[in-house]
Amino acid sequence: MLKPKLFTVLKEGYSKEQLIKDLTAGIIVGIIAIPLSIALAIASGVSPEKGLYTAIIAGFIISLLGGSRVQIGGPTGAFVVIIYDIVEKKGYSALVVATILAGILLIFMGLMKLGSVIKFIPYPLTTGFTSGIAVIIFFQQLKDFLGLKTHKLPAEFVPRLMAYIESIHTISINSIIIGIIALLIIIGWPYINRRIPGSLIAIIITTALVHLMNIDVVTIGDQYGNLKAALPSLNLPELNLTEAFDLFPEALTIAVLAGIESLLSAVVADGMVGDNHRSNMELVAQGTANIFSVLFGGIPATGAIARTAANVRNGGRTPIAGIVHSVSVLAIMMLFMPLAKLIPLSTLAAILMVVAYNMGEWHAFKSLFKAPKTDIAIFLATFVLTIFTDLVVAIEFGIIMAAFLFMKRMADITRIESIKDDLEFNKDIVLKNPEGVNPSIQIFQVYGPFFFGAADKFANTIQQNISRTHVMIIRMKHVPFMDETGYHALFKTYSYCRRHRILLLFTHVNEQPLSLMEKHGFVELIGKDNFCPDIETAIIRANAYIELHNKHHSMKTEKTA
Repeated sequence: MLKPKLFTVLKEGYSKEQLIKDLTAGIIVGIIAIPLSIALAIASGVSPEKGLYTAIIAGFIISLLGGSRVQIGGPTGAFVVIIYDIVEKKGYSALVVATILAGILLIFMGLMKLGSVIKFIPYPLTTGFTSGIAVIIFFQQLKDFLGLKTHKLPAEFVPRLMAYIESIHTISINSIIIGIIALLIIIGWPYINRRIPGSLIAIIITTALVHLMNIDVVTIGDQYGNLKAALPSLNLPELNLTEAFDLFPEALTIAVLAGIESLLSAVVADGMVGDNHRSNMELVAQGTANIFSVLFGGIPATGAIARTAANVRNGGRTPIAGIVHSVSVLAIMMLFMPLAKLIPLSTLAAILMVVAYNMGEWHAFKSLFKAPKTDIAIFLATFVLTIFTDLVVAIEFGIIMAAFLFMKRMADITRIESIKDDLEFNKDIVLKNPEGVNPSIQIFQVYGPFFFGAADKFANTIQQNISRTHVMIIRMKHVPFMDETGYHALFKTYSYCRRHRILLLFTHVNEQPLSLMEKHGFVELIGKDNFCPDIETAIIRANAYIELHNKHHSMKTEKTA
């Protein structure tokens, strides 16, 4: 259903009491979003205000058009790695183009009602790249947390670590002390007050300490200069088809990340408020939000699970809370943006270290090793590739690997077995066929989906058991699905049987395989009478055929004599 939840909420009726709750929740989440947006922007390799613009523009559109009642949108840790990589290698303009393409992809997926398809991305894959991203974000903060003085850092993980080691002699004790104080505040503050974010308290206290005690640490102002409280302005990029084509892998990665993160956040929110989100509408909103975010100087955005949960915990129950959150970020930015230059970078590093720890699926390392080996392989491959190559390669490889391993698993499940010996003791068969099952009848049963992964197994089994056969019965009771390769294997079997004058019979053919056979004219080719409703009927028909065959053979022998 492509209808924003906001329209549904307003149509159902909106009370004054809920408005007050949404206003309160929106303001609190806006306060939470301020330090996170600044920190995530800096970690992504862009200026601080771009993170705020994202929370304002994208957050507003996600709440206005989204398919969830309580989703809060904005910059998230999931995008840090891909943004940093694009900005460092190709510049911010390339990020704008890639994000616009990603937005178009998301809108297309929503309009094509593909919201449920993204849910099929396996858990080991999402856990792998999420944990990999967390590791990268954590290590990215070492420079500012330790106060290292380095040249422009490379985007790659190992060269970055080598650069840290080479500059270890420039370590700043002041930065470490401020960073540790910030960490302790963030970790300990929830025991004092859960409504006000610890990250904000850490920024206020450490910034005051640095300013009042004149502590020598690097601040936002030292790195980015004076920050102006200016409204975001529209900036249309120069679209180049060649550049757009080159950036398509990055755009696809941004779209997949935005889709996964937003729908995962919406599912979590549904469980908290007892609602059902509209996944396709959510994708359309995410796509629109990402396009306008970068057009107004922001970065990619998606649903933020932590901020969405904070919204719910503080009473937010409608998209109005998300809209208030965006307005709150705008108001705070306009009033206090110049003061942001005083914030120590080691404090922001501490905030992101905590974000990285919280986003990493560390429990999965223990639980996944109890999982099937294929899931472990997907998880480890995606995790390692995310860290040591890049996110685009990791996701593409992970999806391909997951698809192939899934197909192998399905092929392993699919079995083709002779069931003739088992049927010898079937009472129904004995009653209808007192003479039993003729030795020249072969009976096979297919278990599982009959697709390209199982076609070769089917052909080999048939060839190994087809000697001295007059009738072949294939029972397909347990075949829910058959693809073109499976059908081709059946056609080859029919061609062999026809050349060797073997009667081919089918029983218990399910709807989808039968429909495919009918489309190819296979049912007419075989003959409808050779599709039997049950195995007993098939054996009666097989025995009659063999009896007729034997009579014909005897008459032919007598004439020859």
